[in-house]
Amino acid sequence: MNIFKTLLELSGRCMLSVAAIGFLSLLGSPAEARERVVNIAMEDQFRNRRETGVMQGDVVVLVYAERKGSEAGQALGRKLHVQFHPTAEQATAADWSRQPVVGIPGWPAAIRVPDVHVVPVACLPEVPKPLQPVARSRFRTDSPAVSVWLDFDDTMRRTFGMVPAAPNVVLLDTHGQMYSMLSGHFDDVKYKDLVSMIDFLRRQAHPDLRTASTTIPIVR
Repeated sequence: MNIFKTLLELSGRCMLSVAAIGFLSLLGSPAEARERVVNIAMEDQFRNRRETGVMQGDVVVLVYAERKGSEAGQALGRKLHVQFHPTAEQATAADWSRQPVVGIPGWPAAIRVPDVHVVPVACLPEVPKPLQPVARSRFRTDSPAVSVWLDFDDTMRRTFGMVPAAPNVVLLDTHGQMYSMLSGHFDDVKYKDLVSMIDFLRRQAHPDLRTASTTIPIVR
């Protein structure tokens, strides 16, 4: 499932991204950003309309990158999916994205456990419209089972910003609100921080489990 490698062949390079300060200027203060409900919508390689709005109730992790960060973005997305869906490691390509999410310790048995949707987004703003069918065909070949969202309109960069030559991650909580944006090299420490944030957002999905002593993960 070399879904990001296709970026190297089709897009040349994504448009230059804005830095983190530019991202904050787009969304306002961190508090304002977290209160903003977003609905990112685009088509995948099968021309199916995809949007984050229908995933409310679950945590959404949008992973995107320009061409020089494509391989690292692919590796991060796979690692995150297996982190929260460990049976995917032994699943077939057709079943890879349909594996059950891990449980949450102490979660009430009668209440649905929030899932974690790791969404690969391919940035293709430089692919002209006449060649977009070719791009879709290539992605169908490279990823015949896993949906890849195709960003022909530069939506991710314009909405959230993008750090070049590195994976970019946007977290949406179970209400569809923007929680955090992280970019750069995800070493062990940064990866654990990201997993902790996702775990936190899943636990926060049930109001009865919120306590005054709950610690919000630090966004580095």
